[in-house]
Amino acid sequence: MHTLTGLDASFLYLETPEMPMHVGSFNLCELPAGFKGSFHKAVQKHVRQRLHLAPVFTRKLMLMPLNLGHPAWVDAPAVDIDFHIRRADTAKKGAYPMTLAEAHQRCAQLHSELLDRRFPLWEFHVFDRIALPDGRIVAGFLSKIHHAALDGKGAVLLANATLDTSPLPRKVPPPDPARQHPTDSETDLGTRTLIASVLSTSLGQFSRLAKALPSSLRGIGSTLIAQSAADPSTGQRARVPMKLAPHTPFNIGIGTARVFAAATLPLQECKALGKAAGGSLNDMLLWICATALREYLSHHFSLPHKSLVAAMPVSLRDDAADSGGRGNQVSMTLVELGTQIANPRQRMKAIIASTAKVKSSMQSLKGLLPTDYPSLLAPWLVGGIGKQALNAYGKSGLARHLPVVTNMAISNVPGSPVPLYLAGARVLGFHPLSIITHGVALNITIQTYDGNIDFGIVADSQALPHADDLARAIEAAFTQAQSLMGDAAAAAEKVTPAAPVSKAKPRTRKPSSPKATPSARLESSTSSKRRQRPDTERVSTEKK
Repeated sequence: MHTLTGLDASFLYLETPEMPMHVGSFNLCELPAGFKGSFHKAVQKHVRQRLHLAPVFTRKLMLMPLNLGHPAWVDAPAVDIDFHIRRADTAKKGAYPMTLAEAHQRCAQLHSELLDRRFPLWEFHVFDRIALPDGRIVAGFLSKIHHAALDGKGAVLLANATLDTSPLPRKVPPPDPARQHPTDSETDLGTRTLIASVLSTSLGQFSRLAKALPSSLRGIGSTLIAQSAADPSTGQRARVPMKLAPHTPFNIGIGTARVFAAATLPLQECKALGKAAGGSLNDMLLWICATALREYLSHHFSLPHKSLVAAMPVSLRDDAADSGGRGNQVSMTLVELGTQIANPRQRMKAIIASTAKVKSSMQSLKGLLPTDYPSLLAPWLVGGIGKQALNAYGKSGLARHLPVVTNMAISNVPGSPVPLYLAGARVLGFHPLSIITHGVALNITIQTYDGNIDFGIVADSQALPHADDLARAIEAAFTQAQSLMGDAAAAAEKVTPAAPVSKAKPRTRKPSSPKATPSARLESSTSSKRRQRPDTERVSTEKK
């Protein structure tokens, strides 16, 4: 039995039909030459042989008696592969395959549905046939895994269990015979044992909080003092970095309907452009998102006069001391996107300045922000009172009127630098699908993979009615960055040959990698031919 941490349990306590708390990704997969049969069946067989390699596959939730404390993970008596790995494209054999747009719509629908807590909290949905705009037929794979079950270590184990680095799946060792009949199951644990576990765990948590509180308060206080101290060179007092965000269409109470859109950019060129602008890859990705959001709001709604603010997850894990076995260790920080600034170069400077403040603040606070809290009565307090308050905030319309501190969530996740394979099929891209909440109805998650950067856009259908336009605006923002900084980026690459990048051709080059052409980009590349070329101040996103 493994008791959940407070942060992991909170993903369960606050979950509602409007706010599913699972994450995942949509992958297009290039089938092996001469492949016959069903990719769905091939994935089922592939994963069935590897269930023992990742605990997320085989563990299920167990609630404490009377909901006195955080739930625990116990071994499931069996795993129903037919339940967990389903076919997503339900057309009959011989019917026309789904288009890429139809597959995205299906992903949005599936992502909006809750996971069944009676079973291990994961689902895979397989598309046997997806037709790309160039006429090729590929397969598709959508994963859904509850955030309570997936921390950083769990994600690595899951990827290692399901994926290979060559088309020929590696041989895996068989499961330990001792685990074929697990003893750590809910039928083996009595009520007294569970209550005693809740009490002992809570006492330990109270003790750790009491010991950490003085140092945490000192750290937070010194950070705030440093941030508000006067600059000796100018004599001006620095501003506290957190400010209220303007209201946007993304700050609403959400429903159950979702939209999903995707975009792909070349990794090395984005790195070179960020360096040429005096920032990092993350700064460049934020600039691309900011420029795209600026154009989207200008085109479809109205652009606020204040800067949009993005919430960004920040890892609190100490890699040197933490093996990754204590659940999710993350917090959130706020970054101003400079969307009110028309000049793109000045917008980049504003983003670099904002991220620099965040790095300074988080460095001093890392290790002080708690990700656990006492278990005793938490399901009643957080899952009862907390959930009701959040639902009232979303469903009453208060989200449209009360002040907000962030407009959307943006996260950047590093992925594999080499191609990966699922059941012998080459994975062409990782487009993430993440969580939205009442008041923050837009999430842009970015993952690097095999020389590319894949954007996954998930939103409430009312908050982002033109999701594909935002995806196309992201691609157009990259083209604008090439026009502004392409020559400087090419010059920077000449003096750093370790990271070669093809020389950018301003205004004409499509946002695709010179070495890889993932199918997830093909539809966007086709539609980009019909758009106007962007100038240096605005990005055109002509509606389809």
